Amino acid sequence: MSWGAELWDQFDSLEKHTQWGIDLLEKYIKFVKERTEIELSYAKQLRNLSKKYQPKKNSKEEEEYKYTSCQAFLSTLHETSDYAGQHEVISENMTAQIMVDLARYVQELKQERKANFHDGRKAQQHMETCWKQLESSKRRFERDCKEAERAQQYFEKMDADINVTKADVEKARQQAQIRHQMAEDSRADYSSILQKFNQEQHEYYHTHIPNIFQKIQEMEERRIVRIGESMKTYAEVDRQVIPILGKCLDGIVAAAQAIDQKSDSQLVIEAYKSGFEPPGDIEFEDYTQPLKRTVSNNSLSTPRADGKAELKFGGKSKGKLWPFIKKNKPPPPPPASASPSAVPNGPQSPKQPKEPLSHRFNEFMNSKPKMHCFRSLKRGGATPEDFSNLPPEQRRKKLQQKVDELNKEIQKEMDQRDAITKMKDVYLKNPQMGDPASLDHKLAEVSQNAERLRLEVQKFEAWLAEVEGRLPGRGEQARRQSGMYESQQPPAVRSCAQDRESPDGSYTEEQSQESELKVQATDFDDEFDDEEPLPAIGTCKALYTFEGQNEGTISVAEGETLFVIEEDKGDGWTRIRRSEEEEEGYVPTSYVEVYLDKNPKGAKTYI
Repeated sequence: MSWGAELWDQFDSLEKHTQWGIDLLEKYIKFVKERTEIELSYAKQLRNLSKKYQPKKNSKEEEEYKYTSCQAFLSTLHETSDYAGQHEVISENMTAQIMVDLARYVQELKQERKANFHDGRKAQQHMETCWKQLESSKRRFERDCKEAERAQQYFEKMDADINVTKADVEKARQQAQIRHQMAEDSRADYSSILQKFNQEQHEYYHTHIPNIFQKIQEMEERRIVRIGESMKTYAEVDRQVIPILGKCLDGIVAAAQAIDQKSDSQLVIEAYKSGFEPPGDIEFEDYTQPLKRTVSNNSLSTPRADGKAELKFGGKSKGKLWPFIKKNKPPPPPPASASPSAVPNGPQSPKQPKEPLSHRFNEFMNSKPKMHCFRSLKRGGATPEDFSNLPPEQRRKKLQQKVDELNKEIQKEMDQRDAITKMKDVYLKNPQMGDPASLDHKLAEVSQNAERLRLEVQKFEAWLAEVEGRLPGRGEQARRQSGMYESQQPPAVRSCAQDRESPDGSYTEEQSQESELKVQATDFDDEFDDEEPLPAIGTCKALYTFEGQNEGTISVAEGETLFVIEEDKGDGWTRIRRSEEEEEGYVPTSYVEVYLDKNPKGAKTYI
């Protein structure tokens, strides 16, 4: 059905309708644009969410991701990031395939519509001009006819009047003829213009307007088809990413199905296994038979008074009491000539005298940590190089991990050395490429680094071998030798050795304290229990901001002035107080500039 035949008289209505069609197209473009912005915003939020929960590098969180449940969560984060990427693809495709294309088409459509309606307006103006010419010719013809009729009546009147001269009659006759001739000319002109107008009008309504309206109809139909195709593209863009989104969801499901609770349980065992053996049964002490108990005590060739003293001090080496006096202080290097029995955490001799249950309970309730041990706990951040502050099994894992890292670094140095050697050979063969002697310094530096790393590996392997000899099932021979050696040692020596190192592998006493009597050590602990706050021995200024996150540390801001109450003892930490009566703690020595008083009053130094 043609608009030219049916809507020949609706030119203005078609003009409004086509403008409405263009407005609809622009409205759809705006809709798609807002949809792309929503997709980008959603993708950005998903990526930020995934990034927010990603484990931080070189942090404790990264170590936790060895569990299958954490790995599944990590896979979920990765899949969520990929999921966000597909929404970005949706936005990009909609922008390229719909928005840009339709925006260009709208401009073309406006130009075409403008040209078509310009032709229509031009045809209308031409018809109006023809109509005006026809009306003018018609009015002139009508006027000339009236003038000719009046001239004819005047001639007839003059001709009938006998009093009028012949000359007047002749003049009236000539005038009537002139008027008749003018009327005939006007009639011919009017007829010609009318015929021309009818022809123009026929062409206008049957040729020009139908052609113009046909073009407008085709333009409008193309617009309708184009917006329909854009809507199909809109759906196809979404449908194209559905398989990939499905794969992302399938990846999350697969990661969830890969969670193995048994494997995670085993990892927990490996992460927290100390390597200690459970304590044995406590022997029953029958106080109704003093004679039997006396014989049992004398069978160890140890005076009873000494046994009590040993219970008072050496009893702290029992496994259940160690958590109360755990030390983070790095141990001193063991003597080179130490016998197997001197190895800390070695099994106790079967001849070790057993303590009564009441003594153990009293020790458990009344035991107090030593002051210098508490200070080490507060510092928290200083970890011994040999990981002696960890239980044997955990220490073995850390040492093995360190050995593996050093071996990787050695391999890197070897690869670098080989590359430099090859480059040097190339320079020797082709001197124009470079000076071989310029690589000698780099080659020597790489060799020195490799040698230094080898020494480090040997040191950690020695510690690793030492730890593996202590673990149950790893050093049965060392255990037997330890038992034989301890059976020959006096009880006091064994007690000091046990008190010097805790079951978690950390030393708790300086070597200079091992020779002290056990009763004196007990009094030493009591002195520290009621110790007054240390006086200030100077001031310091914070060079950098420090966030004290470990227990025993204190946060400071850059430029802040504080009181120094204890100098650095060689471990890299300085003890400070914020004011005379407020909180105190440790900060790295390199973070502060210390100004010590020349004669501090009441200052004490502890070793």
